[in-house]
Amino acid sequence: MRLPHAFVGALCLGFALANLARPAVVPALSVGAVLAVVGLATSGPYLRAAALASAVAAVAWGCGSLRLAQLDHSVLASRIGTAEWAVVEVAEQPRVGSFDQRMKAVVLRWGTLRTHEPVLLQLPLGRSPPAGALLRLLGELKPPPGPSNGFDEAKWLRRQGIHAILHGRSYRVVGRRGGVAGIGDRVGRWLSADTTRSLKGERRDVIEAIVLGRTSEVDQSLLDDFRATGLYHCLAVDGLKVAAVGGGAAAIMLFLGFGIYLAQLAALGAVGAYALAVGLHPSVVRATLAAGLGSLAWLAGRERDRWQALLVGAAVLLGWNPYALFDAGFQLSFAAVAAIFVVTPRVVRALEGYPVSHELAQLIGVSTACGLATAPVTWFQFHQISLVTVPANVVAVPVVVEVLGLALLTALVAPVAPPVAAAMAQLNGWGAWVVAECARVFASIPGAQITSPRAAAVLGLGAVAAAAYAWQRGERARAEAGLPPDGDRPAEDHGGAPATARADR
Repeated sequence: MRLPHAFVGALCLGFALANLARPAVVPALSVGAVLAVVGLATSGPYLRAAALASAVAAVAWGCGSLRLAQLDHSVLASRIGTAEWAVVEVAEQPRVGSFDQRMKAVVLRWGTLRTHEPVLLQLPLGRSPPAGALLRLLGELKPPPGPSNGFDEAKWLRRQGIHAILHGRSYRVVGRRGGVAGIGDRVGRWLSADTTRSLKGERRDVIEAIVLGRTSEVDQSLLDDFRATGLYHCLAVDGLKVAAVGGGAAAIMLFLGFGIYLAQLAALGAVGAYALAVGLHPSVVRATLAAGLGSLAWLAGRERDRWQALLVGAAVLLGWNPYALFDAGFQLSFAAVAAIFVVTPRVVRALEGYPVSHELAQLIGVSTACGLATAPVTWFQFHQISLVTVPANVVAVPVVVEVLGLALLTALVAPVAPPVAAAMAQLNGWGAWVVAECARVFASIPGAQITSPRAAAVLGLGAVAAAAYAWQRGERARAEAGLPPDGDRPAEDHGGAPATARADR
């Protein structure tokens, strides 16, 4: 591991350790300072690197403890059971349930108290306030419910800095938030309206979920099918979609005759606006940082380092909220991407010699990597494992890419040619139908998912044995061919340049 990787990894480790113990900030900083002095005074390069990385971890541990203390502090918790007129800012799109609608909101005023604390806002069924709206309402603060059916909602909310549920009655929109978040709200409204122009029903809901990650309007049975087939990531914003937005913006700038530098800057702006529009979820932040670091590396004439980008994304998320370590989205996102880096090239090499195109081999490799890496997470988080995730993703993902691209193109055309955009949206609706039917068909296959602990244990042991056999066979084949072991080859970055070349630059 290179020195920058070690330092960022130590940063992640320190933030994560705050979940185990919370040392005081001053002692942690003091220990970090001592370790840094020892490292600088040490002549051995490995000992120096270890001491400096330990210093970084100690400082991050203290900062993580401070951040957790801030997240656990609540002004509104002492006012649970009271009712007041409140002004709240809607932070996300409402999720409509059977009896009410829920959304994350920020209380700006509680009676005469001025604050800025997140809550879970519950409103009666009916019209839904848009994200970014400022509401005035009469509400009552209640405690989050405790453990029930294996799920502790109070703990889940506390890890997001939420310590109270605000039950509101009728509300009145009194304004909209501004600033950078307001820009994201406007981009989100534009994409929501113009990507699905003239569409209604399930096709509209699926396209909106693919483009913006909003699943509140998708039928619950269809969502269950997406989960059972390992296709639920198609309804969330991930690195593929962030890269598509950035690449599309750069391509448009190049098509219009602008230079590569302006194209890269346009890509950065588009990715940032898109991230604000869909919400700063773990997968979105990770992908946005990776795209931003990649563009900045190109502009600075440096080689891209995908592992460093992955670690930086983890450090930013854990630094902002060390509780993110327990978030399913965080675990799924980082496990999947790390597996893509490690597993996909091996699967592609294993398919060499078969009548499989390179593009299809890449798709199979990515689907296999994600399926293997996310299976333990989905089991421990949701107690299910999909057995059809590889074929389902091989069939559905190319269609999802086409749906996303056509939806974004529709949004660009809509302001200047509404009838053309409406026709494009109708055509895109067929792609959304194909994606939905793919989820239904694969979910209907007998044994599409595992929910039995015994079956999950057998599957896990079988996967470990198969991986060990495949690895041993690959190393034997490399030895017979006179090649060095796989772990001894120079690591390659996203652009294919060896690590030694990066170090020399």
